[in-house]
Amino acid sequence: MFEQKISIGIKLIEKGLLTLIAVLTVIATLQEIIVVYEAGKINLADLLLLFIYTEVLGMIGIFFASNRIPITLPLFIAMTAIARLIILQGKEMEPITLLYEAAAILIIALGCLVVRFRPANQYKYQNEDGDD
Repeated sequence: MFEQKISIGIKLIEKGLLTLIAVLTVIATLQEIIVVYEAGKINLADLLLLFIYTEVLGMIGIFFASNRIPITLPLFIAMTAIARLIILQGKEMEPITLLYEAAAILIIALGCLVVRFRPANQYKYQNEDGDD
């Protein structure tokens, strides 16, 4: 009984925090659109930032629909964020730094492939009593 109340409380806190993140993401998106409008120019870095915001909102939407977050979505967000970092650093970046960041994107992409093509068999966890 007590464990069930704690579980419900944690789920409510989780959904509340995700709702807060969604609201703050929408606000950040609107702020970025205002900055782009005032500048009168759209850069690739701006588009990538808006794409990151869109992916965050999509991830939250998927969670509310299915109570799951596919692991690939945060990985896509990470790849986009590193690509944006590379673009923002521009020509001032040392070549070795560019190689490290590109390698990070490659490693994350390989991680996405591993997750996507994992074996079909799923592991089953036993209850504390040892029952399936």
